Amino acid sequence: MTRTDYYNDPNAPAPNSVVPGGSAVVIDDSGRVLLHRRRDSGLWALPGGVMDLGETIADAVAREVREETGVTVEITGVVGIYSDPQHVIAYSDGEVRQQFNVCLRARPVSGTAHATDEASEVRWVSPAELDALDMHPTQRLRIGHALDESRVQPFLG
Repeated sequence: MTRTDYYNDPNAPAPNSVVPGGSAVVIDDSGRVLLHRRRDSGLWALPGGVMDLGETIADAVAREVREETGVTVEITGVVGIYSDPQHVIAYSDGEVRQQFNVCLRARPVSGTAHATDEASEVRWVSPAELDALDMHPTQRLRIGHALDESRVQPFLG
């Protein structure tokens, strides 16, 4: 299934669902961020996905990171809650979601980053390399918030 992200786009389709999901900014001891190239859009992104019934958001995010990248993580904090109604995600099956993402901070504890069914490529990326990657603006926003050491409160928006 393919997906198209719209952000502040007056031509975006109207959303027909909101699904709770999460993502992680995983930072290693060298200060690099774990990213994957999504198979459904081709864009670089933070690992993450939707919550399953019976899971906490932290459990869901840790599971999604492991499934998408091969890396097992420990959740260490909250980057922010991202629910901007101007970010709409349209799927090829007709679902159009309003974004609702709880972005968590995490550190790797085991595993080796590798391509998966959902990610054509997985890499540890230094902050200096981020600008060169093809990525949706909302992903850059989350990463920027996570890397901003002056930030004392999670983002709410």
